[in-house]
Amino acid sequence: MERFEYHVVGMTCEHCERRVTGELEAIAGIESVTADAATGLVIITSPSQPDAAAVAEAVDEAGYELASV
Repeated sequence: MERFEYHVVGMTCEHCERRVTGELEAIAGIESVTADAATGLVIITSPSQPDAAAVAEAVDEAGYELASV
């Protein structure tokens, strides 16, 4: 498994972390997701690089913005 880091703008609490995590875990191939509202860091564990558009769409669906890949 590989580890991929993303920065998400707008997360402020555990509820935010759960929303982002839930949306990202729904993407096929993603093994696990860890979100940290304090830093905005989201770590995805997956066998290969997740599709950037799918990640951005999932974050947007959760109500937040992907700042960087």
